[in-house]
Amino acid sequence: MKNFINRQKLRKALIIFSFLLLPATFAYISCPIIIEAASKGIASGGLIIFILFFLSSLFLGRLWCGWLCPGGGLQEIYFQINNKPVKPGRLKWLKYLLFLVIILVPLISAINSAGGIEAIEPFYGTENGIAIARAGSHIIFFVQIAFFTVFAWLGGKRGFCHYFCPIAVIMILGRKMGNIFAWPALHLSEEKDRCTDCRRCSESCPMSLDVNDMVRQEKMENSECILCGCCVDHCPESAIRYAWFG
Repeated sequence: MKNFINRQKLRKALIIFSFLLLPATFAYISCPIIIEAASKGIASGGLIIFILFFLSSLFLGRLWCGWLCPGGGLQEIYFQINNKPVKPGRLKWLKYLLFLVIILVPLISAINSAGGIEAIEPFYGTENGIAIARAGSHIIFFVQIAFFTVFAWLGGKRGFCHYFCPIAVIMILGRKMGNIFAWPALHLSEEKDRCTDCRRCSESCPMSLDVNDMVRQEKMENSECILCGCCVDHCPESAIRYAWFG
């Protein structure tokens, strides 16, 4: 159990550190900057990262969300303010609509209007690779922080991830494609007979999933799972584990 606790300390340290780096890195996950570059026929660093998100999700699912996402780091800090579980219901579909409106349709339109991608500029939208150093970029930065804050404050645990994050959809689609082809991929596996219904797994889940019910139904695959490992590390009976096969 001690090793498991240390793993969660490492995860939280990584994800909070990622948030602390956000002033320097937000241009690489900023949809407006990516679309702006594409309208000029430029593949920005952000577009490259979005492509890497998709490719990595084929084998790692939403591991990025659980371990390295700066927005996730800020929202977990906000657990101190609002730690209520999220019950998204129909609102969970909002992020899919936003993915179409904010990313997919504008990106295709921008590339088409530019006549295609003609150049690659990894540091587009930054000043020497530092996002906040670019004139006027602080506005985009504080808008991002505002969105994270509002959804975390009003929506509960990782409310932004549930309701609003269009980037999550990229990895959800990659995960679903990986499942279709049944490639070996990182996932959660359960041993139902070990479960004692203590519900520590569900209580520890930062995405408010009913992990206990998932174990009982032997259906651990869930598009909202970010593979953070909290349920793995809090189960006293080792009924949940990481796996690559099966």
